[in-house]
Amino acid sequence: MNTEPELASVGLYDARYRAFLETVSNLRPSLHRYCARMTGSVMDGEDIVQEALFEAYRKLDQYDESRPLKPWLFGIAHNRCIDFLRKRKARSAAEAASGFTEAVEPPDLAHLSIRPAVERLVTTLPPMERACVLLKDVFDYSLEEIADLVDSTVGGVKSALNRGRTKLAKLPEPEKIDAPRSLDTSRLLQLYVERFNQHDWDGVRELTSADARLLVADGFAGRLADSPYFTEYERRSGEWQMGLGEADGEPVIIDFRRDETGWKPHSIVRIEISEDRITRIADYVFCSWVLPAADSLVIPPAS
Repeated sequence: MNTEPELASVGLYDARYRAFLETVSNLRPSLHRYCARMTGSVMDGEDIVQEALFEAYRKLDQYDESRPLKPWLFGIAHNRCIDFLRKRKARSAAEAASGFTEAVEPPDLAHLSIRPAVERLVTTLPPMERACVLLKDVFDYSLEEIADLVDSTVGGVKSALNRGRTKLAKLPEPEKIDAPRSLDTSRLLQLYVERFNQHDWDGVRELTSADARLLVADGFAGRLADSPYFTEYERRSGEWQMGLGEADGEPVIIDFRRDETGWKPHSIVRIEISEDRITRIADYVFCSWVLPAADSLVIPPAS
């Protein structure tokens, strides 16, 4: 997922923005959980959180301090999620496939509550139902609060909840479908890992496009060529190495750290490729909640 222009061009984050991020640090995991479930990807979810927080920072002068901060941030993140879903045309496809009517009997909620996969199954729902089920059944917002967040009425929220819960109650557990990966892509990722582990930064740059973008969550957003990315890894203390893996069915780079018990996965790096060149790197090294939030993980042991 490409970041919005205002975030993609900021460069190094300044001290004031870092201070703002620190003040909302306790809300970050729940914001990410919501966005990840709305988009179906822990990485898309974190990208949206980054955009939403930057937007909130720019709009702090519009924030009514008499209102709780969490719903305000959730509202911004929700709108970003809807924009994202519209751009990939998921909303129109989901709505077209939905043949349910407004008048439905509520399902057995006790049955739903004991199904651990319900939270992850919400990606099968159209965006409004998806948001209402998440906000009510996962985050326990009131109907009035949800109506405000999704720009609807209490009656509209009730209808969306009934539709969404009914559909979820009828769904089987989803089957994992492995996305095909070209030999060229696999080879490029393998070269990236090998050269990164060798600290061959010139070799890594040879794999990237001239205008490749970089997002280091909470640290930098802009052109890879303008960043201190490789220098920061060169200075990193402790033992670390990169390896290939998958998160939510997508190939990723796994950042391993070594402690007294051995090598442990620490974070993930998302690589986007076009025409046999890396066009974007998103490093979630400072977002400890992203890796464990993945619906499915393939993490080979570090060598």
